[in-house]
Amino acid sequence: MSVLDGIGVVGAGGEGRAVAAHLAALELPVYLYTRDLEAVEEIARRREIVARGVLDGRFPLREVTADPAGLAGCAVVLVATVTTAYPEVTALLAPHLSAGQVVVLFSSKLCGSVEFAHALAAAGAPDIDVVETDALFAARPSGTDGVTVLGVKRWNLISGSTAAAAGRHAGLLREWFPMLELARNPVERGLHDFGAVAHVPIALANLGTIDRAEELLFYVEGVSPRTIALPDRTEAEFAAVAQAYGARLLPTTEVLDRYYGCPATTLLDALRTVEPYRTIAAPTSLDHRFLTEDIRSTLVPLQALARCAGVATPMVDAAITIMSVLGGEDYRRTGRTLHRLGWDGLGHDAILRTLGQPAAVGGRAA
Repeated sequence: MSVLDGIGVVGAGGEGRAVAAHLAALELPVYLYTRDLEAVEEIARRREIVARGVLDGRFPLREVTADPAGLAGCAVVLVATVTTAYPEVTALLAPHLSAGQVVVLFSSKLCGSVEFAHALAAAGAPDIDVVETDALFAARPSGTDGVTVLGVKRWNLISGSTAAAAGRHAGLLREWFPMLELARNPVERGLHDFGAVAHVPIALANLGTIDRAEELLFYVEGVSPRTIALPDRTEAEFAAVAQAYGARLLPTTEVLDRYYGCPATTLLDALRTVEPYRTIAAPTSLDHRFLTEDIRSTLVPLQALARCAGVATPMVDAAITIMSVLGGEDYRRTGRTLHRLGWDGLGHDAILRTLGQPAAVGGRAA
Protein backbone atom coordinates (compact mmCIF):
# COMPACT_ATOMS: atom_id res chain seq x y z
CA MET A 1 0.00 0.00 0.00
CA SER A 2 1.42 3.38 -1.06
CA VAL A 3 0.70 6.94 0.06
CA LEU A 4 -0.22 7.54 -3.58
CA ASP A 5 -3.26 5.33 -2.89
CA GLY A 6 -4.49 7.93 -0.46
CA ILE A 7 -3.97 9.64 2.87
CA GLY A 8 -6.93 9.75 5.22
CA VAL A 9 -7.62 12.64 7.59
CA VAL A 10 -10.15 11.95 10.34
CA GLY A 11 -11.72 15.08 11.80
CA ALA A 12 -12.82 18.32 10.16
CA GLY A 13 -12.27 20.84 12.93
CA GLY A 14 -9.55 23.45 12.65
CA GLU A 15 -6.62 21.04 12.96
CA GLY A 16 -8.12 18.43 10.64
CA ARG A 17 -8.86 21.00 7.93
CA ALA A 18 -5.40 22.51 8.27
CA VAL A 19 -3.72 19.09 8.03
CA ALA A 20 -5.82 18.21 4.98
CA ALA A 21 -5.00 21.53 3.29
CA HIS A 22 -1.28 21.18 4.07
CA LEU A 23 -1.09 17.68 2.59
CA ALA A 24 -3.18 18.66 -0.43
CA ALA A 25 -0.78 21.58 -0.97
CA LEU A 26 1.94 18.93 -1.30
CA GLU A 27 -0.18 17.42 -4.10
CA LEU A 28 -0.99 14.31 -2.10
CA PRO A 29 -4.33 12.48 -2.49
CA VAL A 30 -6.30 13.39 0.64
CA TYR A 31 -9.51 11.73 1.87
CA LEU A 32 -11.26 13.78 4.55
CA TYR A 33 -13.56 11.91 6.94
CA THR A 34 -16.10 13.63 9.17
CA ARG A 35 -19.26 12.59 10.98
CA ASP A 36 -20.89 15.93 10.10
CA LEU A 37 -20.96 16.62 6.38
CA GLU A 38 -23.14 19.67 6.91
CA ALA A 39 -20.31 21.39 8.77
CA VAL A 40 -18.11 21.01 5.67
CA GLU A 41 -20.87 21.37 3.08
CA GLU A 42 -18.89 23.52 0.63
CA ILE A 43 -15.69 21.50 1.10
CA ALA A 44 -17.63 18.31 0.32
CA ARG A 45 -19.49 19.81 -2.62
CA ARG A 46 -16.38 21.21 -4.30
CA ARG A 47 -13.92 18.59 -3.02
CA GLU A 48 -11.74 21.55 -2.24
CA ILE A 49 -10.61 23.29 0.92
CA VAL A 50 -9.95 27.03 1.05
CA ALA A 51 -7.07 27.98 3.35
CA ARG A 52 -6.54 31.50 4.62
CA GLY A 53 -3.81 33.01 6.74
CA VAL A 54 -0.25 31.70 6.83
CA LEU A 55 -1.40 28.84 4.57
CA ASP A 56 -3.24 30.43 1.67
CA GLY A 57 -4.89 28.93 -1.37
CA ARG A 58 -7.48 26.50 -2.68
CA PHE A 59 -6.48 22.86 -2.41
CA PRO A 60 -8.25 19.87 -4.01
CA LEU A 61 -9.25 16.83 -1.98
CA ARG A 62 -9.72 13.35 -3.43
CA GLU A 63 -12.87 12.70 -1.39
CA VAL A 64 -14.91 13.99 1.55
CA THR A 65 -16.89 11.26 3.25
CA ALA A 66 -18.87 10.26 6.33
CA ASP A 67 -18.17 6.56 5.66
CA PRO A 68 -15.10 5.26 7.50
CA ALA A 69 -14.87 2.41 4.98
CA GLY A 70 -13.56 5.03 2.57
CA LEU A 71 -10.31 5.07 4.56
CA ALA A 72 -9.60 1.37 4.05
CA GLY A 73 -7.34 2.02 1.07
CA CYS A 74 -5.35 4.83 2.69
CA ALA A 75 -1.78 3.88 3.57
CA VAL A 76 -1.70 6.52 6.31
CA VAL A 77 -4.65 7.63 8.43
CA LEU A 78 -4.14 10.88 10.33
CA VAL A 79 -6.50 11.44 13.25
CA ALA A 80 -7.11 15.10 14.13
CA THR A 81 -10.04 14.80 16.53
CA VAL A 82 -10.21 15.71 20.19
CA THR A 83 -8.63 12.98 22.28
CA THR A 84 -11.84 12.35 24.19
CA ALA A 85 -13.28 10.98 20.93
CA TYR A 86 -10.63 8.24 20.66
CA PRO A 87 -12.90 5.42 21.93
CA GLU A 88 -15.46 6.29 19.26
CA VAL A 89 -12.82 6.78 16.55
CA THR A 90 -11.11 3.46 17.25
CA ALA A 91 -14.47 1.66 17.11
CA LEU A 92 -15.19 3.28 13.72
CA LEU A 93 -11.78 2.59 12.23
CA ALA A 94 -11.03 -0.90 13.56
CA PRO A 95 -13.19 -2.84 11.06
CA HIS A 96 -11.58 -1.06 8.11
CA LEU A 97 -7.88 -1.11 8.98
CA SER A 98 -5.45 -3.68 7.62
CA ALA A 99 -1.86 -4.70 8.24
CA GLY A 100 0.62 -2.22 6.79
CA GLN A 101 -1.41 0.89 7.48
CA VAL A 102 -0.22 3.43 10.03
CA VAL A 103 -2.28 5.77 12.19
CA VAL A 104 -0.86 9.18 13.10
CA LEU A 105 -2.46 11.14 15.95
CA PHE A 106 -2.40 14.92 16.18
CA SER A 107 -2.71 16.54 19.62
CA SER A 108 -2.76 13.13 21.27
CA LYS A 109 -1.96 14.49 24.77
CA LEU A 110 -0.15 12.13 27.18
CA CYS A 111 0.44 8.60 25.81
CA GLY A 112 -2.37 8.96 23.27
CA SER A 113 -0.75 6.49 20.88
CA VAL A 114 -0.64 3.88 23.65
CA GLU A 115 -4.34 4.33 24.43
CA PHE A 116 -5.29 4.33 20.73
CA ALA A 117 -3.32 1.16 19.93
CA HIS A 118 -4.73 -0.61 22.98
CA ALA A 119 -8.29 0.35 21.98
CA LEU A 120 -7.76 -0.77 18.37
CA ALA A 121 -6.49 -4.16 19.56
CA ALA A 122 -9.49 -4.53 21.88
CA ALA A 123 -11.78 -3.77 18.94
CA GLY A 124 -10.19 -6.54 16.86
CA ALA A 125 -8.04 -4.45 14.54
CA PRO A 126 -4.81 -5.92 13.17
CA ASP A 127 -1.51 -5.00 14.79
CA ILE A 128 -0.61 -1.68 13.18
CA ASP A 129 1.73 1.13 14.14
CA VAL A 130 0.24 4.12 15.90
CA VAL A 131 2.33 7.30 15.95
CA GLU A 132 1.60 10.56 17.75
CA THR A 133 2.51 14.21 17.63
CA ASP A 134 0.99 17.46 18.88
CA ALA A 135 -1.35 19.79 17.02
CA LEU A 136 0.95 21.45 14.47
CA PHE A 137 -1.36 24.23 13.33
CA ALA A 138 -3.01 27.07 15.22
CA ALA A 139 -6.14 26.93 13.10
CA ARG A 140 -9.86 27.65 13.19
CA PRO A 141 -12.65 26.39 10.90
CA SER A 142 -13.83 29.02 8.45
CA GLY A 143 -17.45 28.54 7.46
CA THR A 144 -18.20 25.31 5.61
CA ASP A 145 -15.60 25.87 2.92
CA GLY A 146 -12.27 26.22 4.61
CA VAL A 147 -9.86 27.00 7.42
CA THR A 148 -7.97 29.97 8.80
CA VAL A 149 -4.42 29.06 9.80
CA LEU A 150 -3.03 31.50 12.37
CA GLY A 151 0.34 29.80 12.75
CA VAL A 152 2.37 26.68 12.03
CA LYS A 153 4.67 25.25 14.68
CA ARG A 154 8.31 25.18 13.65
CA TRP A 155 9.18 22.30 15.96
CA ASN A 156 7.51 19.34 17.60
CA LEU A 157 8.08 15.77 18.70
CA ILE A 158 6.82 12.40 17.52
CA SER A 159 6.60 9.13 19.38
CA GLY A 160 4.65 5.91 19.05
CA SER A 161 2.71 3.16 20.73
CA THR A 162 5.90 1.06 20.78
CA ALA A 163 9.55 2.05 20.91
CA ALA A 164 10.00 1.14 17.23
CA ALA A 165 6.75 2.50 15.76
CA ALA A 166 7.79 6.14 15.43
CA GLY A 167 11.20 5.24 14.02
CA ARG A 168 9.65 3.21 11.22
CA HIS A 169 7.66 6.20 9.97
CA ALA A 170 9.72 9.21 11.02
CA GLY A 171 11.31 9.63 7.58
CA LEU A 172 7.98 9.81 5.77
CA LEU A 173 6.40 12.09 8.33
CA ARG A 174 9.37 14.45 8.18
CA GLU A 175 8.88 14.75 4.42
CA TRP A 176 5.42 16.13 5.12
CA PHE A 177 6.18 17.88 8.41
CA PRO A 178 9.90 18.78 8.50
CA MET A 179 9.63 20.28 11.99
CA LEU A 180 9.28 16.87 13.66
CA GLU A 181 11.92 15.24 15.86
CA LEU A 182 11.85 11.87 17.59
CA ALA A 183 11.06 11.87 21.30
CA ARG A 184 12.57 9.36 23.70
CA ASN A 185 9.13 7.93 24.47
CA PRO A 186 5.43 8.96 24.51
CA VAL A 187 5.79 10.43 28.01
CA GLU A 188 8.37 12.91 26.75
CA ARG A 189 6.27 13.73 23.72
CA GLY A 190 3.02 14.11 25.64
CA LEU A 191 4.43 16.29 28.40
CA HIS A 192 5.80 18.74 25.82
CA ASP A 193 2.21 19.64 24.92
CA PHE A 194 2.23 23.31 25.92
CA GLY A 195 -1.55 23.51 26.04
CA ALA A 196 -1.66 20.84 28.73
CA VAL A 197 0.70 22.91 30.89
CA ALA A 198 -1.15 26.18 30.33
CA HIS A 199 -4.86 25.61 29.73
CA VAL A 200 -6.03 24.29 33.09
CA PRO A 201 -3.92 26.56 35.35
CA ILE A 202 -4.89 29.68 33.40
CA ALA A 203 -8.53 28.63 33.47
CA LEU A 204 -8.32 28.07 37.23
CA ALA A 205 -7.17 31.68 37.60
CA ASN A 206 -10.23 32.86 35.64
CA LEU A 207 -13.02 30.47 36.61
CA GLY A 208 -15.61 33.16 37.35
CA THR A 209 -14.88 35.06 34.14
CA ILE A 210 -15.17 31.88 32.08
CA ASP A 211 -18.32 30.70 33.84
CA ARG A 212 -19.97 34.10 33.23
CA ALA A 213 -18.92 33.92 29.56
CA GLU A 214 -17.18 37.27 29.80
CA GLU A 215 -14.72 38.39 27.15
CA LEU A 216 -11.08 37.65 27.92
CA LEU A 217 -8.00 37.12 25.77
CA PHE A 218 -6.98 33.79 27.24
CA TYR A 219 -3.19 34.00 27.03
CA VAL A 220 -2.66 37.76 26.94
CA GLU A 221 -5.06 38.74 29.75
CA GLY A 222 -5.54 35.42 31.52
CA VAL A 223 -2.45 35.57 33.72
CA SER A 224 -0.89 38.19 35.96
CA PRO A 225 2.53 38.44 37.62
CA ARG A 226 0.99 36.62 40.57
CA THR A 227 -1.20 33.98 38.91
CA ILE A 228 1.59 32.92 36.52
CA ALA A 229 2.72 30.86 39.53
CA LEU A 230 0.01 28.32 38.66
CA PRO A 231 1.36 27.29 35.23
CA ASP A 232 4.92 27.66 36.53
CA ARG A 233 4.24 25.15 39.33
CA THR A 234 2.39 22.83 36.93
CA GLU A 235 5.39 22.89 34.59
CA ALA A 236 7.69 21.87 37.45
CA GLU A 237 5.49 18.85 38.20
CA PHE A 238 5.44 17.88 34.52
CA ALA A 239 9.26 18.02 34.48
CA ALA A 240 9.54 15.80 37.57
CA VAL A 241 7.28 13.14 36.06
CA ALA A 242 9.13 13.30 32.74
CA GLN A 243 12.44 12.69 34.53
CA ALA A 244 10.97 9.70 36.35
CA TYR A 245 10.20 8.09 32.98
CA GLY A 246 13.53 8.65 31.26
CA ALA A 247 12.50 11.86 29.54
CA ARG A 248 13.67 15.45 29.56
CA LEU A 249 11.27 18.37 29.45
CA LEU A 250 12.38 21.59 27.79
CA PRO A 251 11.36 24.82 29.59
CA THR A 252 8.06 26.14 28.25
CA THR A 253 9.72 29.39 27.16
CA GLU A 254 12.08 27.37 24.96
CA VAL A 255 9.18 25.28 23.64
CA LEU A 256 7.28 28.43 22.63
CA ASP A 257 10.41 29.83 21.01
CA ARG A 258 10.84 26.63 19.02
CA TYR A 259 7.16 26.67 18.09
CA TYR A 260 6.75 30.21 16.84
CA GLY A 261 9.89 32.22 17.56
CA CYS A 262 9.53 33.86 20.95
CA PRO A 263 12.74 35.04 22.67
CA ALA A 264 11.02 35.97 25.97
CA THR A 265 12.79 34.67 29.05
CA THR A 266 9.72 34.37 31.30
CA LEU A 267 6.50 32.48 30.68
CA LEU A 268 4.41 35.57 31.44
CA ASP A 269 6.20 37.59 28.75
CA ALA A 270 6.06 34.69 26.32
CA LEU A 271 2.29 34.27 26.67
CA ARG A 272 1.81 37.95 25.92
CA THR A 273 4.06 38.05 22.87
CA VAL A 274 3.55 34.79 20.93
CA GLU A 275 1.85 36.03 17.77
CA PRO A 276 -0.72 33.23 17.16
CA TYR A 277 -1.90 33.45 20.79
CA ARG A 278 -2.65 37.17 20.84
CA THR A 279 -6.21 36.90 19.57
CA ILE A 280 -7.26 33.61 21.19
CA ALA A 281 -10.29 34.20 23.38
CA ALA A 282 -10.97 32.42 26.64
CA PRO A 283 -13.57 29.66 26.72
CA THR A 284 -17.09 30.78 27.54
CA SER A 285 -17.94 27.61 29.44
CA LEU A 286 -16.30 25.43 32.07
CA ASP A 287 -17.16 22.49 29.80
CA HIS A 288 -14.71 23.68 27.13
CA ARG A 289 -12.05 21.28 25.83
CA PHE A 290 -9.30 23.52 27.28
CA LEU A 291 -10.43 22.05 30.59
CA THR A 292 -12.14 18.73 29.96
CA GLU A 293 -9.75 17.35 27.34
CA ASP A 294 -6.52 18.38 29.04
CA ILE A 295 -7.69 17.04 32.40
CA ARG A 296 -8.95 13.73 31.03
CA SER A 297 -6.12 13.08 28.58
CA THR A 298 -3.06 14.65 30.24
CA LEU A 299 -3.52 15.43 33.92
CA VAL A 300 -5.26 12.16 34.81
CA PRO A 301 -2.61 9.86 33.25
CA LEU A 302 0.14 12.14 34.54
CA GLN A 303 -1.19 11.77 38.09
CA ALA A 304 -1.37 7.99 37.72
CA LEU A 305 2.18 7.77 36.33
CA ALA A 306 3.42 10.09 39.08
CA ARG A 307 1.94 7.86 41.77
CA CYS A 308 3.59 4.80 40.23
CA ALA A 309 6.93 6.60 40.33
CA GLY A 310 6.48 8.13 43.78
CA VAL A 311 6.49 11.70 42.44
CA ALA A 312 4.37 14.29 44.23
CA THR A 313 2.05 16.40 42.04
CA PRO A 314 0.01 18.61 44.41
CA MET A 315 -0.84 21.21 41.75
CA VAL A 316 -2.08 18.60 39.28
CA ASP A 317 -3.96 16.78 42.05
CA ALA A 318 -5.71 20.01 43.08
CA ALA A 319 -6.65 20.91 39.51
CA ILE A 320 -8.25 17.50 38.90
CA THR A 321 -10.14 17.69 42.19
CA ILE A 322 -11.43 21.24 41.62
CA MET A 323 -12.54 20.61 38.07
CA SER A 324 -14.14 17.27 38.99
CA VAL A 325 -16.26 19.12 41.56
CA LEU A 326 -17.21 21.89 39.13
CA GLY A 327 -17.83 19.49 36.27
CA GLY A 328 -19.82 17.01 38.33
CA GLU A 329 -17.63 14.23 36.97
CA ASP A 330 -14.92 12.10 38.52
CA TYR A 331 -12.20 12.69 35.95
CA ARG A 332 -9.90 10.20 37.67
CA ARG A 333 -12.40 7.53 36.62
CA THR A 334 -13.53 8.88 33.23
CA GLY A 335 -10.14 10.11 32.02
CA ARG A 336 -7.20 8.29 30.44
CA THR A 337 -6.55 5.78 33.18
CA LEU A 338 -3.76 3.21 33.26
CA HIS A 339 -6.43 0.64 32.39
CA ARG A 340 -7.14 2.48 29.13
CA LEU A 341 -3.42 2.45 28.36
CA GLY A 342 -3.24 -1.29 28.95
CA TRP A 343 -0.91 -0.63 31.91
CA ASP A 344 -3.33 -1.48 34.70
CA GLY A 345 -1.47 -3.23 37.51
CA LEU A 346 1.98 -2.33 36.20
CA GLY A 347 4.50 -0.72 38.51
CA HIS A 348 7.05 1.94 37.67
CA ASP A 349 9.76 -0.46 36.50
CA ALA A 350 7.34 -2.42 34.34
CA ILE A 351 6.10 0.75 32.65
CA LEU A 352 9.69 1.84 32.05
CA ARG A 353 10.39 -1.50 30.37
CA THR A 354 7.27 -1.08 28.23
CA LEU A 355 8.60 2.33 27.17
CA GLY A 356 11.98 0.80 26.35
CA GLN A 357 13.66 2.67 29.21
CA PRO A 358 16.13 1.31 31.79
CA ALA A 359 14.87 0.40 35.25
CA ALA A 360 14.43 3.04 37.91
CA VAL A 361 17.00 3.85 40.57
CA GLY A 362 15.83 5.64 43.68
CA GLY A 363 12.47 6.61 42.18
CA ARG A 364 14.01 7.89 38.93
CA ALA A 365 14.88 6.20 35.66
CA ALA A 366 18.50 5.15 35.52
